[in-house]
Amino acid sequence: MSIPVYLYTGPEFGERNDAVNLLKEDFKKKFGSVDEYLYYATDTSVATVVSMLQSESLFQDATCVVYKSCELIKKKEDIELLSSWIKSVTPDSKNKNPKQSSMLILVSDETSVDSKLSKLIPKENQKVFWVMFENRRVPWIKDLFRKNGYQIEQEAAELILELVENNTESLKAECSRFFTLFPQGTEITTGDVDKILADTREETPFTLFGAMTDSSVRPEKRLENSLSILQKIRLSKENKSPAIIAGLAFCFRKLLSYHELCSGGTPDEFTLKKSGFASSMIRQQYAKASKIWSYGQTMAILAGLSNTDMTVRNIGSAVETSCLELMLYSIIIKKGSSLASYVEAV
Repeated sequence: MSIPVYLYTGPEFGERNDAVNLLKEDFKKKFGSVDEYLYYATDTSVATVVSMLQSESLFQDATCVVYKSCELIKKKEDIELLSSWIKSVTPDSKNKNPKQSSMLILVSDETSVDSKLSKLIPKENQKVFWVMFENRRVPWIKDLFRKNGYQIEQEAAELILELVENNTESLKAECSRFFTLFPQGTEITTGDVDKILADTREETPFTLFGAMTDSSVRPEKRLENSLSILQKIRLSKENKSPAIIAGLAFCFRKLLSYHELCSGGTPDEFTLKKSGFASSMIRQQYAKASKIWSYGQTMAILAGLSNTDMTVRNIGSAVETSCLELMLYSIIIKKGSSLASYVEAV
């Protein structure tokens, strides 16, 4: 008999969410009607989650709890609470047929969690969902368009991958715009991608990075524009700080790669394309960014992003917005210097 607790981790949100939904569907087939709950470790305690799992549902036959950001579960008392509940639903010599009408699905964007937590869960109930390898991305995009009755140019597919976060959930959402706006049989070009993603997409960490690298305006104006975009992201469904910080970290790691490519002189177009800078628009964006932030400053920014992520996760949602705004101020105005070490130039 399987144990109704699962650990799904990793940054491939699309495949991971599909797997979570499949678990929930199988659970519904088994019990008929299920109360579903979604909690985040940043906002809801382990004690609350365990209490929900132990409670009898008044109107449904079973209970399913999805508990996200579970990499934050590290306290001894929290591990013990989960261990006690898991033991109560695990068959043994004294409890051969435990009640298993409650299911817990632990989810994390990270690739691992505290070892004391992972040891509680059977290995067969754990899975890491990795992002697609570089050589799978363009074929995946082309296949998605083909299945929906469209064709797409190679460079157009590469441009989508430059503009959209590398997970299948985000890619499907962005590509669906083309299926709505163009008739079947259309071949999508780089011009179409530039126009549609620029004109119709919601604000994301990637559009935020674009505003941060707009060297045509003064740093103060870049900060103003970036804060405006941050506010829009915070009002959207993808408003969680870890996702925003992870998106910006992806961009600045890519900027680090650009600096490394340019360390021996300006690389040619073929080298840039081979290294993941496929479109001219993306190459121009990172060329501008490299003039704003040096290699050392980029390293400092990545460290600052990591510190902000830890601060938000440890303190909680009450200070998320303030931490994110200070983070943007540090990156744009101070070029990665921390508040404590910054001294205004005379």
